[in-house]
Amino acid sequence: MTHRVAVLDKELCQPKKCGLECIKYCPVNKSGADCIVLNEETNKAQIDEDICNGCGICVKVCPFEAITIVNLATELATDKIHQYGQNSFRLYKLPTPKKGEVVGLLGRNGMGKSTVINILSGNLKPNLGKFNEPPEWDEILKFYSGTELKSHFQNIKDGQISASIKPQQVYNISQIFDGTGKELLEKYDERGMSNQLTKTLGLENSIEQNVKELSGGELQRLAVAIASVKDADFYFFDEPSSYNDIYQRTGVARVIQSLAKIGKSVMVVEHDLTLLDYVSDLIEVLYGVSSAYGIVSSVLSTKVGINVFLDGYLPTENVRFRDKKFSFDVSTTTGEFINADTIIKYPILEKKYSNFSVTIEAGQVHKGEVLGILGANALGKTTMMKMIASVEKPDSGLVDKKVKIAYKPQYLLNDIDIDVVSVLNKANEGLIEGSQEEEQIVDPLKIKKLYNKSLKNLSGGELQKVSIVTCLLQKADLYALDEPSAFLDVEDRIAVAKFIQKFTRSYGKSAMVIDHDVQLLDLVSDSMVIFEGTSGINGHASSPLPKVEAMNKFLKSLDITFRRDEKSQRPRVNKENSRLDKTQKAESNFYY
Repeated sequence: MTHRVAVLDKELCQPKKCGLECIKYCPVNKSGADCIVLNEETNKAQIDEDICNGCGICVKVCPFEAITIVNLATELATDKIHQYGQNSFRLYKLPTPKKGEVVGLLGRNGMGKSTVINILSGNLKPNLGKFNEPPEWDEILKFYSGTELKSHFQNIKDGQISASIKPQQVYNISQIFDGTGKELLEKYDERGMSNQLTKTLGLENSIEQNVKELSGGELQRLAVAIASVKDADFYFFDEPSSYNDIYQRTGVARVIQSLAKIGKSVMVVEHDLTLLDYVSDLIEVLYGVSSAYGIVSSVLSTKVGINVFLDGYLPTENVRFRDKKFSFDVSTTTGEFINADTIIKYPILEKKYSNFSVTIEAGQVHKGEVLGILGANALGKTTMMKMIASVEKPDSGLVDKKVKIAYKPQYLLNDIDIDVVSVLNKANEGLIEGSQEEEQIVDPLKIKKLYNKSLKNLSGGELQKVSIVTCLLQKADLYALDEPSAFLDVEDRIAVAKFIQKFTRSYGKSAMVIDHDVQLLDLVSDSMVIFEGTSGINGHASSPLPKVEAMNKFLKSLDITFRRDEKSQRPRVNKENSRLDKTQKAESNFYY
């Protein structure tokens, strides 16, 4: 027996633009029943899950890919926690908060992480799948009888639980509060920790500024500080690493861990595997089909949980949730490009502003090579990329303008009401649908279903992938990508990194990638430029270095050591003062 999941993406469903193929070709409809009908109120398709036979014909014939049909094990029907409505997303099972421990939530975007956070914080009452007649608290408590979550929901019912949430979208802070960061932090400080957190998170130079003037990274760390100064029972951090460099991410990790050390329950949603590995005591994996359903796994150790996610297989539950297994390459590509043709050669570049200056040592990028750029925020990484891409003119040094460069900026704009396919057509200098470029670039990055969506309505992750594809579609020699990992989930980050490398190799192009996700840069880079200096005052970039040498130099500045996981070969941070950490530091071998 199976439990049927039929989900309709109401935004993608466009009955006025199609021939109602889902209704016409449904075999249950042909037998005389009303399995798929047109809802008169919404003017969208509506699927009866009880009589649907799960054949999937409607999925195949829908021209807009608006329908998802999945057959799940019958047992899961009894584990349904919340469903938003008919033919909409539903969540199965919940993670359990643990006092004194950091629980990491790991999964793709659209698997219900926000739903989990809202339910456990008391902002959303679980309906157990009964969206037409939501249950009362007595029924919910009975459902959780004999589990750790019963007392949690009892406390929510009695109003005896307080939760502090660090939201994903930190830019909303500047829209709703007009004042300095210090005023905002002190407003919510219930633990008397403002000064200490300001230092730990490196906010000393920005805390007196108006929040509307703060950068994305500063807003992110301020949001972490605000969530942490509240005196709550449960703390939830939704993607706390975004916009921050690796130095700042370690500060964020220390703040999150400090809450667990004083006996608080902490949950973290994070797509930077290095940070998640470093900060978490336990992992719960969320799997399913994006925007259709999400299932929460049983609790796992950090190491096992991350490896399970990369494998795509849960051995404890005998569930394979992904066909593809993600692995990490051990090769370092040392010396591979020495004899390759040079795509671009740049001299020493200098740029001075009123309060900031940056110097770039001379270097070159070879055919088929990916140059990774790594360093703290506000040292001039983006300025370097803009100068090489001729977006910005250097004060001294001349870049070869004959080289065609495609540039993906750090900050993405989605304030234009234009559909995705039009943007891609322009980048491709011709129709993308049915073209060779669609097969080579669009299909691997899986954005075809976004064609008819407006840029204004894309999520952060969708907009990022569209921007990457737009960049790669341009006829160029060098592709400059500034923070391509932002807003992407783990799967997409690995897929994008591997695709960029494959793309440059296959078509004899080259790429420059700026990112703060060390794991992504380790995966995609052949050589690296390391930035040093004083943030916001002066920056200095090295010439391109072999990856091993560059990573060693960078990790030494952080005073952290890396090892490879023996199973997945992914980079892992050694625990501070562990045996391996001490041994590697003694040998000055910070990178593997």
